[in-house]
Amino acid sequence: MEYLVAVILGFVVAVFAATTGFDRDRAFYPTVLIVIASYYALFAVMGASRYSTLEIEIAVGLVFSILAVLGFKKSMWLAAAGIAGHGFFDFFVHHALVTNPGMPVWWPGFCGTIDIVLGGWLAIRLWKAAKPGDGEAQ
Repeated sequence: MEYLVAVILGFVVAVFAATTGFDRDRAFYPTVLIVIASYYALFAVMGASRYSTLEIEIAVGLVFSILAVLGFKKSMWLAAAGIAGHGFFDFFVHHALVTNPGMPVWWPGFCGTIDIVLGGWLAIRLWKAAKPGDGEAQ
């Protein structure tokens, strides 16, 4: 069920951002990536996890946050890759890297799905907006 809810919510957020003009601001999707990346640290705090869990979650969040900043400063394609990449991280890496007792069991599937929807949405928008000979859209 978390996958279906995430697909619907991902499209709702993307369409809302497009129709309101929020995503016309270059900072929108990089900010989304930073927020997405911060949730695991929040779960570590909520679960009263060991410091090592919180440290790992913060370190991983910082990697995605750096990718968000680079996406904002250099190429929005990095933001799209970061958001979708966080989805793949949710599905394939997080559970092998750290045990976070504050994280709901359904969270990786939900977050991973919404990340892939939003990252894919942004990539499609960037691809459609690119003009021949133009190296960067948005």
